[in-house]
Amino acid sequence: MHEDLLYNDPTLASFYDVENEWMDDSETCFDMAAQAKSVLDLGCGTGLLAVAMAEGGKRRVVGVDPASAMLAIARAREGGQDVTFLEADARSLRLDERFDLITMTGHAFQCMLTREDRLALLRTIAAHLSDKGRFIFDSRNPAAEEWLEWNRDESERVIEHPELGTFLAWNEASLDAATGIVTYETHSRNLIGTRHYEAKSRIAFPDKAELEAILKEAGLKAERWLGDWSGEAWGPDMPEIIPIGKRG
Repeated sequence: MHEDLLYNDPTLASFYDVENEWMDDSETCFDMAAQAKSVLDLGCGTGLLAVAMAEGGKRRVVGVDPASAMLAIARAREGGQDVTFLEADARSLRLDERFDLITMTGHAFQCMLTREDRLALLRTIAAHLSDKGRFIFDSRNPAAEEWLEWNRDESERVIEHPELGTFLAWNEASLDAATGIVTYETHSRNLIGTRHYEAKSRIAFPDKAELEAILKEAGLKAERWLGDWSGEAWGPDMPEIIPIGKRG
């Protein structure tokens, strides 16, 4: 997998929390964590959710991410000392431990660009779930074609970075029809025009049929399928594909 500067460059990583605050996915996972004694947060990024789920050391939380720049922010976060943060690839991760809850939010699952990548990730989840443990992750529904909205006209926004100042940000995206992979560019330019940061990211859009097949192949079973983070059941026109399940 290529190195995505959006997550691996320290300056670009510092924009992440500015643009991604506490959201519905975090709330849902936080509620699920209330029933767990241990949590594995894959693709934990800057650690916002992982630290919240730890609740000041109330439960064991392990946060895993391949991007050192994101983990540096996570470890420095207030409460970061309450989480064990590991720099690792979730596809090959093997810990001598099982967890009551495994989460993967923020569409990190879509960074798994091939079927083989996705299956390896799901096998990691199966290897680390306790007997009564549950997993949850999210992936955008390809039928919604959300990438069509990732153009400058519809995505342009103003960002107030606490250290770097005011920036104008926007996205551009293109779909490779042959692979189903979307490449999107993230641009941030300060208002006086002296700094322009940019990164290219690639994400996949597997459909529900594929997810059902590879969940079974990985030894997992979805008990519920949500179509968004408000809790609505999945349907073909829903924006998200969110399985909640267990080993089986």
